[in-house]
Parts: sequence; C-alpha cells; structure tokens
Amino acid sequence: MIGRIAGRIEYKATDHVLIDVRGVGYMVFCSDRTLAALPGAGEAAALYTDLMVREDLLQLYGFPTLVEKEWHRLLLSVQGVGAKASLAILGTLGPDGVSRAIALGDWNAVKAAKGIGPKTAQRVVNELKDKAPTVMAMGASAPTTVDHDVIEDAPASVAAPAPKVSPAPSNASAQAEALSALGNLGYAPGDAASAVAQAAGEEPEADTAGLIRASLKLLAPKA
Repeated sequence: MIGRIAGRIEYKATDHVLIDVRGVGYMVFCSDRTLAALPGAGEAAALYTDLMVREDLLQLYGFPTLVEKEWHRLLLSVQGVGAKASLAILGTLGPDGVSRAIALGDWNAVKAAKGIGPKTAQRVVNELKDKAPTVMAMGASAPTTVDHDVIEDAPASVAAPAPKVSPAPSNASAQAEALSALGNLGYAPGDAASAVAQAAGEEPEADTAGLIRASLKLLAPKA
C-alpha cells in the first residue's frame, strides 16, 4: 500500500498531478482544492495517498492531510459515492466543511458538490453522522505534510524550495478538546459533534472553553 508520496512535481493537469520520486513518476488524482494549493512544476510536494485497486485499474488519490484522507475513505463507503464524487465533495467543502456539514446534518451543503444529487447527499449525512466526532478529533493531532525527505535529498547545487503545508483549521484542536469534554459530560457523540460544529461555525476563533460554553447552550433543553 502506498500511503504517502513525496517528491518533485513534474506537471499538474486538470484532475491529477505527476510527482517524481527519485526517478519514478507517480500520477496522483486530487480534488480541485488540493491541486490549486500545490506548488508549480519543479517544486517539492508531499501528499498522503489512498490506492484504489481493481481488476483493470490502479489509481492513487492524494490528500494534503490525514483527516482529508480519512474522509475520502469514509465517503467511499457510502452507496453511490465513488472516488470522483468523493473528490468533488472534498474539493467543494474541504475536510473541515465536510465535518461540519455531516455533524450538522446539512445535506444541502453536500449537495453543492458537482454531480451529487439530493438522495446521495442525504445518504452521506445519514450514514456518516456517527463517524464525524472521530474524524473531527483527528484534526487536533494530524501532522502536516512537510517535505523533509524531499529537501534532504535535493542536490546541493539546487536550492530546495520551502515546503508547502496545508494548514489545519485554526481551532481544530479546540474542537477536538470540546468534543472530548462534552463526551465526558455524557452527551452522545453525534449530538456533541453537531453542537461543536455549529459553535465553531459561528465563532471560528473560539478557544476550547468558548466552544464548550457555546455548545452547552446549544445542547440545553429548549424551554
């Protein structure tokens, strides 16, 4: 299994990138969002990858973070969602947006992705809602894709470019800690994830304490 690719970009196409790794070129399919964030030809890049194996096909799909890769794997588990649809959803919403949409049950946000109809969007939300807390919590500790090995292998005569890093959501750690706190208070994972996602959307820069307070207000019984 090829879990990560680190090398120099040969070229970028409309739906994939070719990365040279010590003389071997790997074609990696990516979302529009990921392709736009990658550097240009000749520069160093690294992607976490998922390998799709079929009788007549071997294809690599690339993601800037482990959280996005995990969402891709989960999206593929939903009936009617293939690799192309998964990349469309991730390209439209990003991993943080997918987490928020699924936690909140917002299938209209999922439907905004190209090629995703209302029935498929509803299946995505219904089937993955219980998975949202776990993936949201991953965002707090997931490493970023820094190209140390590429830079170390660069020839001395060539100045290695600065590594490209996809930043995690600014309050990803706070969201994970708030989820954990609400779980310790006895709230169901799905309810806690919905509250934290809504609170984080309303207050993107909130710290852990702020998210917990806002989430508790959302979870409080309505009079």
